[in-house]
Amino acid sequence: MAAGVELGLVAAAEPGGGWRLRSPYFPSKVGGRPAWLGEVGLPGTAALRCGLCHQPRAFLLQLYAPLPDRPDAFHRTLFVFACRNAACYRLPGPRGPLCVFRNQLPRRNNIYPEEPPPEDPSPPGAASAPPRRLRSGAALCCVCGCPGPRSCEICRCANYCSPEHQALDWRRGHRRSCGLLSAIDESADAIPEHNEFLFPEYEILIEPEEPECPADSSVDPDDEQGAADTSKDPKEQEELRATGSADEAFQSSDEETLEAMAKHESEEDKVFQMFKEQVDAEPEQILRYCRGGEQIWVSGENIPEEKDIPNCVCGAKRIFEFQIMPQLLNHLQVDSLGESIDWGTLVVYTCADNCGEGDQYLEEFIWKQDFSASSFFTELLS
Repeated sequence: MAAGVELGLVAAAEPGGGWRLRSPYFPSKVGGRPAWLGEVGLPGTAALRCGLCHQPRAFLLQLYAPLPDRPDAFHRTLFVFACRNAACYRLPGPRGPLCVFRNQLPRRNNIYPEEPPPEDPSPPGAASAPPRRLRSGAALCCVCGCPGPRSCEICRCANYCSPEHQALDWRRGHRRSCGLLSAIDESADAIPEHNEFLFPEYEILIEPEEPECPADSSVDPDDEQGAADTSKDPKEQEELRATGSADEAFQSSDEETLEAMAKHESEEDKVFQMFKEQVDAEPEQILRYCRGGEQIWVSGENIPEEKDIPNCVCGAKRIFEFQIMPQLLNHLQVDSLGESIDWGTLVVYTCADNCGEGDQYLEEFIWKQDFSASSFFTELLS
């Protein structure tokens, strides 16, 4: 099933190019508001609340991942949401501050044309601003772009997913514009692209991972050592053998030192070093995609066992699809003097059968693994 690893890289949005990150262009992107694929069966407000603090989660990223051999998944996108409360990231493991949803559509559907959209939309700037409503008429939250069943009681034009976001929008300016909104034509009623609740918005570029170059094995180290030994005269070789025997006797008598040396490179270090080698090949990678392939771990601790990954609601097992790398944190502007949002890697597992129930958004499984205390975290990010 796996056909090689693909890497996701962040690309800054081009001026006036926001239209590329909207739904008709099937984007892969970080931050901003979600560019929903299907327009029915969106995740409910309760499903998008953090499992720990119960505050609304923010949209983290979406990945366009169609399955060419599945007509029912000609269009297919995975959506990841993350809590903005740093304290919710203290514990590793499943769910908690994170959730992921999958949605898919056949090529012939009621929303998008069968042919790709134009690369140069007309008029200029078309579809560049996030909409208040989907084309189906479903209202979206002015703050986060998620389903907004609540509306402002005064203007009836601004919608919200929660009381928290209604209060936030009121403080950030809705109190001044509220009386004016009812006179605005809904077709021209766009909302500001950014606010403090949203993560910064970027496009994700996908490229294949370059295969590793095999190490030069043309020279055998043993041959080198043998050549060095034969280059010495017999007296010098005898002195070296005597020195080596003395060293061996000294080492064998120091059992505690040997044990310490054996433990110096623990299994934990090996796991982290393997992760670091993969990252060093492309330091800017923010995600790794390989449906049915293998993930890489940042630590030998807190790796889920098969029993820890629940089956899909259809009964099928879930398989690895992609993982989010710690480098993404550098682009999210979440650093603070106190506690910050943090992870080692976020690993997403999806239904092996890629089941579908109409146009519904189906929740999948995400696992958060943190760096261990023994990992050379500063070295990874240097």
